[in-house]
Amino acid sequence: MPFHEIQFPTAIAFHSSGGPERKTEIVTLGSGFEERNAVWANSRRRYDVGYGVKTLDNLHAVIAFFEARLGRLYGFRFRDFADFKSCAPNANVSPFDQSLGTGDGATTEFQLIKTYTSGPSSWVRSIEKPVAGTVRVAVAGVEQTSGLTIDDSAGLVTFDSPPAAAAALTAGFEFDTPVRFDTDQLTINLSNFAAGEIPSIPLVEILL
Repeated sequence: MPFHEIQFPTAIAFHSSGGPERKTEIVTLGSGFEERNAVWANSRRRYDVGYGVKTLDNLHAVIAFFEARLGRLYGFRFRDFADFKSCAPNANVSPFDQSLGTGDGATTEFQLIKTYTSGPSSWVRSIEKPVAGTVRVAVAGVEQTSGLTIDDSAGLVTFDSPPAAAAALTAGFEFDTPVRFDTDQLTINLSNFAAGEIPSIPLVEILL
């Protein structure tokens, strides 16, 4: 899938709107009860970066970014300031934030993940676009500073030697969301913009 390893301007992204979307089919029975079925196993995020465009210079930057991505063709990185760390947004990343599983004495490659938990339920999100230099990994409670490599374009942690069987693997990181423009046309009305109206510039998460 065409993807550019470049981040959307963070100053504009900070003022954007959006969040996760799910697809659920709901059938109302004759009795009034409902049957609900999750069509998507995973959520998909949508954003509107038009809310972050505050100046004509911001607008120019978005147009340049849009043209360089050829509209909807190329994906790119987006910083979702509501959810961009393995921990809470205002907390510091630690190598113990998220569980990656346990060693089995043979496996050397592990995917970065983030688990969202509320009460008895949880959902696991694959993290494929970690921010370079932010990933911290621990094995059996000890942070590892060597003996492993991080693929920042895929979110894979590869150990030189397989972790011991039953050893707990944990990690902490910052990450971007892979997205693309959800339009092939930017319609900008400068008179309305100057008067305070904000253009809609939609983005949608892409599954890699």
